[in-house]
Amino acid sequence: MEYASASYLRLSKNWATFGGHFYAVFQSQKDNNSKIIKKKMNVSIKNTDAVNAIATVAIEKADYANEVEKALRTYRQRANVPGFRKGMVPMGMIKKMYGKGVKAEEINRVVGRELYRYIAENKLNVLGEPMPNEELQKEYDFDTTDDFEFVFDLALSPVVDVVVDKSIRVPYYTIQPTEEMIDRQIESMRSSYGHSVEADEVSANDVVKGRLCELEDGQPKEGGICVEEAMLLPAYMKDEEEKNKFVGAARNSVVVFNPSKAYNNNEYELSSLLKVDKSAIGEHTGDFSFEISSISRHEKAELNEEFFKQAFGEETDIKNEADLRVKVTEGVREQFTAESDYKFLIDLRRELEAQVGELQFPDALLKRWLKLSHTEWSDEELEKQYPAMIKDLTFHVIKEDLVKKNDIVVTPQEVRNFAIIVAKNQFAQYGMSAVPQDALERYANTMMEKEDARRNFFDRVTENKLAAALKEKLDIDAKTVSPDEFNKLMTEQPASAE
Repeated sequence: MEYASASYLRLSKNWATFGGHFYAVFQSQKDNNSKIIKKKMNVSIKNTDAVNAIATVAIEKADYANEVEKALRTYRQRANVPGFRKGMVPMGMIKKMYGKGVKAEEINRVVGRELYRYIAENKLNVLGEPMPNEELQKEYDFDTTDDFEFVFDLALSPVVDVVVDKSIRVPYYTIQPTEEMIDRQIESMRSSYGHSVEADEVSANDVVKGRLCELEDGQPKEGGICVEEAMLLPAYMKDEEEKNKFVGAARNSVVVFNPSKAYNNNEYELSSLLKVDKSAIGEHTGDFSFEISSISRHEKAELNEEFFKQAFGEETDIKNEADLRVKVTEGVREQFTAESDYKFLIDLRRELEAQVGELQFPDALLKRWLKLSHTEWSDEELEKQYPAMIKDLTFHVIKEDLVKKNDIVVTPQEVRNFAIIVAKNQFAQYGMSAVPQDALERYANTMMEKEDARRNFFDRVTENKLAAALKEKLDIDAKTVSPDEFNKLMTEQPASAE
């Protein structure tokens, strides 16, 4: 006999990550003082106190019968049962084989849909996940029952009223890039847009190609390794003596060296160079000859109009090195803005947490949910982690109040645009400043295929817009600091924003 209970249901949900923990994204106002908050159709929610509520979802046969029949017809079309052609299995047999499971799945889907729709439409601030009520939930016999009532516990967010005005003074640190930082960025760009030339003599950073042969008593070893188109970079050699055998060597000359010594017996390097399996490396520890056929040297791009257009596009107005330094400085400052905003929110966080004081949370229900979400945690580990999680959750509640009060809305296009900026900045770190827009968009789309990345981008856009709005309302103590000074500030004040 099969029974249905709330603990059986697998409700679909929409989650956000804050501070490494999970909180459901159903934010809005609610009336915590009313006994029954709202009632619509087959869902009702009743407060038991300011931060706990009980949700009841009543479902009748008419709510799921059509979907069950539709699902069973699909099963019938796909079923492969001996003695029947595909799609011709009697419906009675299909119901006997799959009926209970399909019924349970459809009930699960309808209950989840109605509960989460109700939460979203009525703008309830629910923390965590609706949990089956262990005292009020009845058990039902699927064979004899058509109408069901499921009861869930809800953890409600505490209500706060955060005040942000000129009475609050918060520092805002603008990070000034150093000249050395600009130099490194320009050199990186020059390397990215450089080109290869053939050299006559080897330098440490060159790519050297040639014929590599294993030796025995100074002569090619019979049956030994011989790689016709070998390639190596002296700069990657760990042994200076072996490296110096190549530095200064001319094209068409022969260098005798010991690969095992040169690469400090690194199996990966030796396997790649000698074209043998790692397990065979120990059989080839002697000298090799390398007849140099070509020496390829990377030359950085010159600071000229061609380079400026390659790096910043055909329409760039950069004409000289001075213009270039201004442009690069602007780009680096823009990348630092996110760091400045992050520090700003950290400093503001302390002020606002002090303002709201210690909030009341539905501790028992949150701990119950967290224990189910982190099955690997012992009771001791849960108690150890919980205070930090509540601290993060407190700031989350504060931020949501400020987001609402400042009418901050984040659109999917804004999230996508931010992903493109992230992609652009990542390429810029490698000196690639003129990546085509379509390439940036493809890379951004790839990043956004991951739910964690989408959520992170959403949170970043939200925080950027929130920081911009709050800076206009607070008494800002503007400070300009170097990157080192900023890093020291972050080290001295190791608080974390969500």
